[in-house]
Amino acid sequence: MGKAVTVRAFGMPESFALEDFDPGPPGPGEVRASIKVAGVSFVDVLATTGKYQHMPALPYIPGSEGAGLVEAVGEGVTGFAPGDRVLFSSSSGGLFAAANNFPASRVSRVPQGVSLETAAVIIANYNTALYALIDRGRVKPGETMLVLGAAGGTGIAAIQVGKHLGLRIIASASSEQKRQAALAAGADAAVETGASDWRDQVRAANQGRPVDVVFDPVGGSLSELALRTLDYDGRHLVIGFTAGIPAIPTNLALLKSVSIVGVHLGDTMKRWPEKADGLRAKVLELAEQGVIAPAIAERYPLHDFAAAMNSAREGKAAGRIVIVNDADQ
Repeated sequence: MGKAVTVRAFGMPESFALEDFDPGPPGPGEVRASIKVAGVSFVDVLATTGKYQHMPALPYIPGSEGAGLVEAVGEGVTGFAPGDRVLFSSSSGGLFAAANNFPASRVSRVPQGVSLETAAVIIANYNTALYALIDRGRVKPGETMLVLGAAGGTGIAAIQVGKHLGLRIIASASSEQKRQAALAAGADAAVETGASDWRDQVRAANQGRPVDVVFDPVGGSLSELALRTLDYDGRHLVIGFTAGIPAIPTNLALLKSVSIVGVHLGDTMKRWPEKADGLRAKVLELAEQGVIAPAIAERYPLHDFAAAMNSAREGKAAGRIVIVNDADQ
């Protein structure tokens, strides 16, 4: 029998157990798949602490994105067959397991030439980047974007999508390793997060000019500093708050005539599922063309899930963290 990480009480990863788990046959409209690779994100870890904005019902199997092979399909499911390479996403967890059942609507074929490892962690980050930049940020070719947390999953995605859209990218990251990862992903310049002259570094990286767009998955005290780097009619895209929820003086938005724009992809997917379908299709198209590809920083076997989750919580990795169930990709 396969295994699954099981959360029976909210807490730290060391308190969770790897238990026997058989999801059973797929129900109507479902696809059963073996999970070869699962992405591990900060949100996955936050959900298991009971501090996320959406509280999962216990017991709970963490994980929100992954890729693998179809094992069986339920009644009414067409377009998938056993052995197909697929990727899947889940808003209710279930990915830190050897196998599980998923609604067919959340399953997509992996494009030709795209590895399961890449497919496992491409949808959430790149959907977010596309939606943030095009729909919410209304970016234009030639504009400059400052990316905070630039070596994280959404940061790398924002860099690659931004370059595809014709933007100049300034990446902000806390370590030399992370700055090099951001530059390797396509950033035009990199600045040191936390430096005393950070704002001067940002301005110098943009030839002395303020920036047009801020992509902010970080929050905390950095958000206000970043907001102050914006030019007239600039857009500050609020993606998340890994460093805490910031307290931003709203007079800055008035005085600088800038917009603070929320980017809540999960809610958008529920309200406008057709938009979610379009984003997913575009991401897979760009992946097949080789335009975008996530950076994989660390790989862990399923039995070492606690180390993988702790690494995601600490945020020190330059790229994505994955759990690999099978070396044969």
